[in-house]
Amino acid sequence: MTMNLPKLLTMPRVGFGCMNVSHAYGAPLSDDEAVALFRDAFDAGYRHFDTATLYGAGYNETLVGQAIKPFRHEIFLASKCGNAIDPETRVQLINGRPEVIKAQCDASLKRLGVDHMDLYYLHRRDFAVPIEESVGALGDLVKAGKIGGIGLSEVSADTIRRAHAEHPLMAVQSEYSVWTRNVEIGVKSVCASLGIALVAFSPVARGFLGNAVHALEALDEKDIRRGMPRFQSPNFEANLAWLGDYVALAESLSLTPAQLAIAWLNAQGEHVLPLPGTRQLSKATENLVAAQRALSVDEVAAVDQIVTPEVVKGPRYSPKQQATVDTETFEYEA
Repeated sequence: MTMNLPKLLTMPRVGFGCMNVSHAYGAPLSDDEAVALFRDAFDAGYRHFDTATLYGAGYNETLVGQAIKPFRHEIFLASKCGNAIDPETRVQLINGRPEVIKAQCDASLKRLGVDHMDLYYLHRRDFAVPIEESVGALGDLVKAGKIGGIGLSEVSADTIRRAHAEHPLMAVQSEYSVWTRNVEIGVKSVCASLGIALVAFSPVARGFLGNAVHALEALDEKDIRRGMPRFQSPNFEANLAWLGDYVALAESLSLTPAQLAIAWLNAQGEHVLPLPGTRQLSKATENLVAAQRALSVDEVAAVDQIVTPEVVKGPRYSPKQQATVDTETFEYEA
């Protein structure tokens, strides 16, 4: 299989998702803490850093830009457009019009303090704009030298085919873990056939497979997980019921639960690249080590036997959240 990400594939398979630092999981880290974390992650061995216009209403890009100045040319830098916080209303807006994409790209470059991003995603498909128009605008950015490649996030196999026909895609980013397998309906196979990398965000199931979430009351009031069905009663309690078996399997393999989740993803194909996010350097280092652990066929099967579609209770998104994504869903998620 010929991949469109030769530079990224020569780096550690695990990337660093920067969102957690300033978006969706409660109070953000301080500027100094965030910059230090990104630099420490680089020192630990990370070379793929992923941010977005949406995160922290753009401020996450500013922090990433500050952090990467000393080593910009040693990393693979990705960001996203088409999904942003309106500065006046503070409302999240999805907009994939060409002029918006190009303006957001220029703003991202400025915040990051760079003149080029290696990969730029359309963060969410704008259903009011043909995907060909949005991708065409991204193609113009490639021609202008502002971005190295085009990505899409949370889209269906059909959308990928249409977009790729307009301009070759470098990557598709979607949630993928042993408890979220929507990409296996069609996205994973179409990416493999077209030579597109599948960048898997939330590979540790938003902390659940890391054995890090045991009580919803402990989550910050603004934590995004509070609005997700799998983290709400009675689904949450039902999911906790099988988690112990999964944790025990990880221990038997001399892995942490998070490492087992990432190692399982690494076994799903050469083109599948885990993208976990964390606020803790110890966890980041733990995740990076998992890239070096190859699971056997029997070990993968043991994970699959514990975490099946039948035991994972609740859809991954609320109806409102689901309406913003294009990824296929399973019948049991209805």
